[in-house]
Amino acid sequence: MLKSFAITPSELETGMAEGMGFDGSSIEGFARIEESDMVALPDPSTFRMLPWRPEERPVARMFCDIVNPDHTPYEGDPRYVLKRLLKTIDDKGYTFYVGPELEYFYFKSNEEPVGIDTGGYFDSLPLDLASNLRRDTIFFLQNMGIEVEYSHHEVAPSQHEIDLRFDEALSMSDKTMTYRMVVKEIARKHGYYATFMPKPIFGENGSGMHVHQSLFQGDKNLFFDVNDPYHLSKMAKGYIAGIMHHAREIIAVTNQWVNSYKRLVPGYEAPVYISWARRNRSAMIRVPMYKPGKEIATRIEFRAPDPACNPYLAFAVMLAAGLKGIEDEYEIPDPIEEDIYKMSQKEKNARGITTLPDNLYEAIIEVEKSELVKEALGEHIFNKFIENKKIEWDMYRTHVSKYEIEKYLPIT
Repeated sequence: MLKSFAITPSELETGMAEGMGFDGSSIEGFARIEESDMVALPDPSTFRMLPWRPEERPVARMFCDIVNPDHTPYEGDPRYVLKRLLKTIDDKGYTFYVGPELEYFYFKSNEEPVGIDTGGYFDSLPLDLASNLRRDTIFFLQNMGIEVEYSHHEVAPSQHEIDLRFDEALSMSDKTMTYRMVVKEIARKHGYYATFMPKPIFGENGSGMHVHQSLFQGDKNLFFDVNDPYHLSKMAKGYIAGIMHHAREIIAVTNQWVNSYKRLVPGYEAPVYISWARRNRSAMIRVPMYKPGKEIATRIEFRAPDPACNPYLAFAVMLAAGLKGIEDEYEIPDPIEEDIYKMSQKEKNARGITTLPDNLYEAIIEVEKSELVKEALGEHIFNKFIENKKIEWDMYRTHVSKYEIEKYLPIT
């Protein structure tokens, strides 16, 4: 959850030099009460004006690194988790680029999932009634220095997508948090509610966050190999194999809510099968086709995550899994270009195709025994994350739903 506090211009100089103190014990997942003093230290590179605030009383924002009173990094800061992992590849001269595609819905309010249009994939007016909302959102994102590639109506009614141009992972994590805030703010100004909930409507496609990713060394795309049939380097294949091998372990982080697993079911274009392909969108990882002269665009697309995740932690575990595959030289299986949804269980077993967890509890069991995730997140966040997810699952499994009342009350 995005947290914030406001200061006046007169406090900015002190805030930049010393940071601003706050009570970490009041924020779930942070410090215990006996170690509650935390400091928010602004990152000046993230300074941006908020374009929707009035010009006569301008407001700017900065993301902060959370540090201890002695200014050492705080292990409970998700931003630090990603920065620490990026430092390990920076020492090798690598840069990790990501380009997430976040889908979301516009509803009339936050009380019921009632859509505002009946459009479908790539529909325009009159079916797509939210084009002006997307347009305003794009202008505001651009005013904040966030490059947008394109936007469009998605498959489900009232579902939309605005794609950001790829960037270095830490910067893109900040942009992802900003993107979600801007989408919601513009919707509010128009009298609507925007949600990144993975599966808000039964029987319709859920919202995903397909994450395009690649490793560079300077201007060289380390995932490209001109001599390979798939134009993938050995490093790229190891990276793909790493994400596939550890997919069941990392999915609790990339898909962190009970509702996330209502999206990850067959039949709604969400990838549930651990496989990779080039054209096949039922696979969990897709490698977009190579275009001659576009070596820089060679990348992999991890299609399982959803847009309600914590991007700092999600990008961190993806990178950790990919790097493990490279370092330990995991073998990549053959691509699956057939529609996996139409395969029998016998066919899937013969091809070695396994599935992602069916629910949050199964995902928690997988991540709890993962040394890779524990090392990537650090012990503090790892333990607190699992503790909180178990609480969430317990609350869900003991809840009596409307379905149960309608199904069982009349017959028992």
